[in-house]
Amino acid sequence: MDRGLYVAMTGAKQIMQAQAVNNHNIANVNTVGYRADTVSFVSQPIYGVGFPTRVNAVASDSGTDLSSGVLQSTGRDLDVAVNGKGYIAVRGTDGTEAYTRAGDLRVAADGAVTTAGGRPVLSESGAINLPPSTTITIGSDGTVSVLPVGLYPIAVAPTDRIKLVNPPAQNLQKGEDGLLRLKDGSKAPTDPTVTLSSGMLESSNVNSPQALINMIELQRLYEFQVRSMNSSDQNEQVAEGMMSNST
Repeated sequence: MDRGLYVAMTGAKQIMQAQAVNNHNIANVNTVGYRADTVSFVSQPIYGVGFPTRVNAVASDSGTDLSSGVLQSTGRDLDVAVNGKGYIAVRGTDGTEAYTRAGDLRVAADGAVTTAGGRPVLSESGAINLPPSTTITIGSDGTVSVLPVGLYPIAVAPTDRIKLVNPPAQNLQKGEDGLLRLKDGSKAPTDPTVTLSSGMLESSNVNSPQALINMIELQRLYEFQVRSMNSSDQNEQVAEGMMSNST
């Protein structure tokens, strides 16, 4: 009886973990450029003394859904969206180069160009910093042009260029900060074929209806595991009662 109880308990725990991943996706359905996490269940035999007679269903992290979201027009000059495949290079929370599809950019008081989440946007030479300007535009190739304060419009000039990359999807992994990095810790080379659309933002790629369906299915699976635990407990009590009566 204890084996059946253990399998049901373990199954309930794994379903809770899968539900947490699904709920995290739902919470980020409106996050610009968000890439949904995926989870799958795999069978894992329980090894021990004797033959492996029990199998657990273990929630396994199967990676990140890298499919594109929907492009939405904002009309804001500092909003950019990657056309097709590719990523914007930023500095991650750990100081390493990372990649994102979130193009809702900002310019800090010191001239640093960052994402809305505060991550510095990178060029080939490092973080992008702009001089005090009245106008900032971003070209399709990532070139950032500015009109310095006090100058006429004809003085608009390119200042730096956003690093745009397109590493193979199988080489990317998502970090705890939500940013993508190369699995081997290296830096992806600039890809000149990656382009941007100014005045646009890419939505999250979370499929809201499917995520809600997954939530309901996982809840039902969890309830089934709980009923299994209750049944195992009841069966054990009946067996103990029969043993007591026989003596």
